[in-house]
Amino acid sequence: MSNPMHFEADFTLRAQIQARAEHPEASSRVFLRQHDRSWTYGRYRDECARTANFLLGRLGAIDEKHPGHVAMLLDNHLELMSLFGACGVAGLTLFGVNTGLRGETLAGVINSSGARVVVVDERYAEELEKVCDKLGNVARENILVLPSEGGDVDASRDLHACIAAEVAAEHPSYPDVNVTPDTNLMIIYTSGTTGLPKGINNNHMKLTAIGMAVSARMELGREDVGYACMPLFHSNSMFICAMPAFWVGGTVGIRERFSASNFVPDITKYGATYWNYVGEPVHYVLSHLRKQYGDDEARLRAEVTNHPNNKLRYAVGNGAAPPDIDLFSDWLGLEDMFELYGSTEAAISTFRRLKDPRGSVGVIEDAAVKILNEAGAECPPAELDGDGKITNYEQAVGEICRVAADTALFQGYFGNKEATSSKYRDGVYHSGDLGHVLVSDGKRYLYFDGRTDDWIRKDGENFSALQVARLICEHPDIVLAAAYGVPCAVSDELVMAAVKIRDGAQFDAQDFFDFCEKQVTDGGMDRKWFPDFVRVVADFEYTGTQKILVRNLKAQHFDPTKIPDPLYRRERGDKTYEPFDADGYRDLRKTFCAAERLNLLER
Repeated sequence: MSNPMHFEADFTLRAQIQARAEHPEASSRVFLRQHDRSWTYGRYRDECARTANFLLGRLGAIDEKHPGHVAMLLDNHLELMSLFGACGVAGLTLFGVNTGLRGETLAGVINSSGARVVVVDERYAEELEKVCDKLGNVARENILVLPSEGGDVDASRDLHACIAAEVAAEHPSYPDVNVTPDTNLMIIYTSGTTGLPKGINNNHMKLTAIGMAVSARMELGREDVGYACMPLFHSNSMFICAMPAFWVGGTVGIRERFSASNFVPDITKYGATYWNYVGEPVHYVLSHLRKQYGDDEARLRAEVTNHPNNKLRYAVGNGAAPPDIDLFSDWLGLEDMFELYGSTEAAISTFRRLKDPRGSVGVIEDAAVKILNEAGAECPPAELDGDGKITNYEQAVGEICRVAADTALFQGYFGNKEATSSKYRDGVYHSGDLGHVLVSDGKRYLYFDGRTDDWIRKDGENFSALQVARLICEHPDIVLAAAYGVPCAVSDELVMAAVKIRDGAQFDAQDFFDFCEKQVTDGGMDRKWFPDFVRVVADFEYTGTQKILVRNLKAQHFDPTKIPDPLYRRERGDKTYEPFDADGYRDLRKTFCAAERLNLLER
């Protein structure tokens, strides 16, 4: 189906939007769909231009002390994409704030961005209102609400009403500003090991070049339709769904948030040909289909696999287990499923194809990508025994790095030179990820082995283990805590916390669950940070510098045969923690075995 449209324009979003609006065919082609709404490329250009002029009017003078920074706290909507395009047209920088942030962390991210206009989804307006008085750069009239929940939004704060009142509805002209490929376009957040989430710089060249590269890798054309249900403030959807479709003159079908029950109805409604995922959504879709169809495979084949409007060809993402990849590809009738490795920094990336070794994340095509041990030496490739198990695991596993004089597409962290220097130092880009290489037929295949001790990766998002531990330590009976990632049968990692209780107190599983729930609803804890396992220790092991020895905790994970301490577990949907013993571990091992991930428990 590879018949991409070609547009002669500079590598700026501003120029590329204009080129599509002026193209005799592309102008009337649908770019974005959300339920029953749709925008052509021509309409998209006009919406971006109107919003650009509106934002510039609200921002006023732009200089070093008054930056052209705009923040958004939005689910997926057409307006998110017009805000993105508007910042591209106006030479502004858009900050994609994670909708899961709350309290001090939310206020801190917005303040550190220097944003002077904030657009918030009606769904999250109350959370932003809670910290409104703590926002130092944003005038209250510049906190604008996108009506999305059918509520009563005051006209003075309603994004639609404000744009309509301040910018002419007729075909608007582009503002007269200078935009170059090096202009910083979007800050996409990841999380550091300390402090606030880190914002990664993404200029016009990076975003447009990624659209070009990914669309070529997947052989996309003008008839392709991406399905965006993962958050568009995140790199996964922006890099792998929106920009590739935009580059070839294709279409993007949008859902506000991921929904397993709406997945098949949406892809058949939009005629989606590819879908981007991260974390566990593949598993959730399969679970929903099992629940819906039971053992009636003939009906599943008729209503899903062979549905006349099921045009899905590719799924692209990371975190899916090999059996889930097989079953999803079969039930959805895919041509290929790319289990990739990469990050928002975009210094290292791989794509796994169906014929690549199971469990790998694809071939390393960049010779500068190496696996380094703690001493900075390159690790040897993995060696396998007759059963396919790695015999030199400790020697083969190290940090995934890129050793080169350039940083590839990594453009540093916004306002954080120290973090940038830590990530790329002495000619080495440090991913913070663990991995190993298996050489087969002369090709180096990459395998992802988790995060380093300071990071946890769950549902495709990286976050700080230290931040989780700090929030847990706010419990009045907990004097010390460590948080760390442990193996997950269907995705990246689960969250485990080891806690030391104050003298005279007892660990109360229900009380701790309720405490964490309150940290999610009223504190600074993202729901993904909510511990899945808890270990109650009498004391910790410490390093020579009196830091908790997290490596040993991770190695023992939740295995009761290795741990003398009380263990507790909660599963998705549970309302408390339950004791976790040897019987529970045996049952869980069966789940890992079925997912072909038993090796994660046996390292």
